[in-house]
Amino acid sequence: MALRGLAGSGLSSRGPLDEAEAGAEGHEAPAVVAAGVVLQDDEEDEGRGRGLLRWDGFSAWLHCVCVVGFDLELGQAVEVIYPQHSKLTDKEKTNICYLSFPDSNSGCLGDTQFCFRFRQSSGRRVSLHCLLDQFDKDLPVYLKDPAYFYGYVYFRQVRDKTLKRGYFQKSLVLISKLPYIHFFHTVLKQIAPEYFEKSEPYLEAACNDVDRWPAPVPGKTLHLPIMGVVMKVRIPTCHDKPGTTQIVQLTQQADTHISVILPTVHEVDLFRCFCPVFLHSQMLWELVLLGEPLVVMAPSPSESSETVLALVNCISPLKYFSDFRPYFTIHDSEFKEYTTHTQAPPSVILGVTNPFFAKTLQHWPHIIRIGDLKPAGEIPKQVKVKKLKNLKTLDSKPGVYTSYKPYLNRDEEIIKQLQKGVQQKRPSEAQSVILRRYFLELTQSFIIPLERYVASLMPLQKSISPWKSPPQLRQFLPEEFMKTLEKTGPQLTSRIKGDWIGLYRHFLKSPNFDGWFKTRRKEMTQKLEALHLEALCEEDLLLWTQKHTEVETVDLVLKLKNKLLQADREHLPVKPDTMEKLRTHIDAIILALPDDLQGILLKTGMT
Repeated sequence: MALRGLAGSGLSSRGPLDEAEAGAEGHEAPAVVAAGVVLQDDEEDEGRGRGLLRWDGFSAWLHCVCVVGFDLELGQAVEVIYPQHSKLTDKEKTNICYLSFPDSNSGCLGDTQFCFRFRQSSGRRVSLHCLLDQFDKDLPVYLKDPAYFYGYVYFRQVRDKTLKRGYFQKSLVLISKLPYIHFFHTVLKQIAPEYFEKSEPYLEAACNDVDRWPAPVPGKTLHLPIMGVVMKVRIPTCHDKPGTTQIVQLTQQADTHISVILPTVHEVDLFRCFCPVFLHSQMLWELVLLGEPLVVMAPSPSESSETVLALVNCISPLKYFSDFRPYFTIHDSEFKEYTTHTQAPPSVILGVTNPFFAKTLQHWPHIIRIGDLKPAGEIPKQVKVKKLKNLKTLDSKPGVYTSYKPYLNRDEEIIKQLQKGVQQKRPSEAQSVILRRYFLELTQSFIIPLERYVASLMPLQKSISPWKSPPQLRQFLPEEFMKTLEKTGPQLTSRIKGDWIGLYRHFLKSPNFDGWFKTRRKEMTQKLEALHLEALCEEDLLLWTQKHTEVETVDLVLKLKNKLLQADREHLPVKPDTMEKLRTHIDAIILALPDDLQGILLKTGMT
């Protein structure tokens, strides 16, 4: 294995006060200037000839692996990018450098794990693995996040007298387009400690293991070996029943080689994150549902990222369509955009640790200040809802700082249930199951009336004619929807009382409604296209051509070919036999045409 230099990121080292000054003065993040190191495949690898194809398996799971270290002269720097052909823009490298280390005020000694999320650079040519595009349609909508990268960090800071700074500081970072938080944190736990002992050869071996993994196909249960450990996981699918764990349990005879079984790839420990604020969990659910600007101020990136991810997760299976940053720093490329005082705060959830944010974001309407998250079994004191004017610094007491008045009455039953669990020392996992089920039922009670109304906008199947364009969906009329709530509202499935109508009116103006409705409208439009295709297939198209001119027949063939292309490109929900029937129709029509026209039409392919 050879090593080769590549331009990396060199970032100056500063404490929180220096960072605050930089943020206050609006300075740009430093340019990418340092020399890093990229691992290169051995050029004499017996001519495997696989080139980039060798890394197709790896690319289905990860974009790349980075090692971020600390240099006294350069600050944080990308030391290693693997595999060597991985492309990161200078802006992306800069983001990774700053987001891979805790703020200096966090005081994270030992090993720390957390997650961050950042936008892919505009103009990036997204080269998704060929399989990913095919099965993306089967993923739950809340696990589709194509415009962002996720960074999964294992940071180590230990005393080392041999170093000038007195500390060893380094992060192993997995960069992926997949929001599989629990899975990638588990992978890092397996490989990071040994990497810090054995360095680059170990990292190369681990990446080679990942390259041999099967693709993360939704609905599949996979056995994934990495460095002597075998993990058993199941990739979720949009057809799963919400709230269920589909992983096949360990059987002693068949699965004796399995080391780790993960019941979920993407969920976090919900109760551990909500534990300090579970008295206000329903209010926080409303704030997330409505896409309200929300800041989580925490003592470390672990607490901030876990809490932000738990908030986003609490409205599942509804997707949170606004931006969210599990860990956000003043060097982030969106810092100015998200902290400006010249306009209302954007719809975004930020997780921060730098004390400077207490001043910069004090105009934000909703702020959660949390202390250290306790280990499982230890329950922190419940925080109170406080007025925003009481929040002066990050050292303020933990609390939910907001003047928001919830639309719904607080559900005392869930609070009693969780409090009883605390008294009886119920495991955090069991508490999380209770809380997740509660959020799921709340979200479903809210969304079912919307689903029912949107389904009524679909044209009747008898209105679909093979010789006309597919009919359009009826328009969503807010007042018409509101009238349906009297008889078929959330009161049919939820015991919670309150101003449901007000909550819906607010939601219909939110980014989450806009994203949800666009997704549903696209699905229903594709369903209409599929039904139109099926109607075409039931017609005797050859008989039709006998009654029409050659020009009209050629036009029909071209339109049918376009329909096939559209069905394939947009993954229309068409049965395979429908596609085959259509191809048969096209072939029969072409063969009935004169030879010269046959030649022209056959050259267009797809027959």
